[in-house]
Amino acid sequence: MADAVHNGTNGRDPNALVVEDLRVSVGDRQIVKGLNLTVRPGEVHAIMGPNGSGKSTLANTLMGNPAYTVDSGHAWLKGQDVLALETDERARLGIFLAFQYPTEIPGVSVENFLRLAYNSSKGTDLTPVEFRMMLWDKLEDLQMDRSFARRYVNENFSGGEKKRNEIMQMAVLEPSIAILDETDSGLDIDALRIVADGVNRLLEQNGDKMGVLIITHYQRLLNYIKPQFVHVLARGRIIKDGGPELALELEEKGYGPMLAALGVELPVEETANQSV
Repeated sequence: MADAVHNGTNGRDPNALVVEDLRVSVGDRQIVKGLNLTVRPGEVHAIMGPNGSGKSTLANTLMGNPAYTVDSGHAWLKGQDVLALETDERARLGIFLAFQYPTEIPGVSVENFLRLAYNSSKGTDLTPVEFRMMLWDKLEDLQMDRSFARRYVNENFSGGEKKRNEIMQMAVLEPSIAILDETDSGLDIDALRIVADGVNRLLEQNGDKMGVLIITHYQRLLNYIKPQFVHVLARGRIIKDGGPELALELEEKGYGPMLAALGVELPVEETANQSV
């Protein structure tokens, strides 16, 4: 939970992602305004909230997108403040971000891309043959055809294929913290089920080692990937915590009644269709 007591070094669980009083700006506007959150290995958390409330800002900040300025706060993992690290160092520490809009990389095969990423993040030097055998095992686990590995990264991929490619990357890299930033965006119901099945397989295999943070607008993804904890984000901070029933309440009633009951008024920019 967002206000849980932390255990471990200096009062924190060293294996958890612990975000403390995080404040983040985009340009001259502060988007995240004092956010606290703890995601431990084996836990699935979902963050929901109106457009412009800071959900994607949180994801991009944790991964080190330079367009986002950290005004104050910390994000601890394995004894390190990840906000002080470069993006590649955060990846090697075990943070993974599945993008809302994955980028195409023409001319670079999925297999070569993943082998370089794997060797860099794990400090290994697997040969192409050694890596291919491991990759094929991962593809089989995710029920994906081996031909997928020979294609160029996201080039001419459908929306569903792009998101499945993100899940395959997660399977190969085996992160400590996996952040899924609106992975359900643009997916039809069949593609959504396929992606969710892939995430659930990874949770079955690595659930005791991996924490998952799902950022989404809608309950529909949470019908397939079951979170233990749901957090409502508005005006740059978490205003309510709960279990899966909280997402169902939002699906049924929308954000309006909850925000009104908590005395939270959204400024005009948060009611607009923004991806922050």
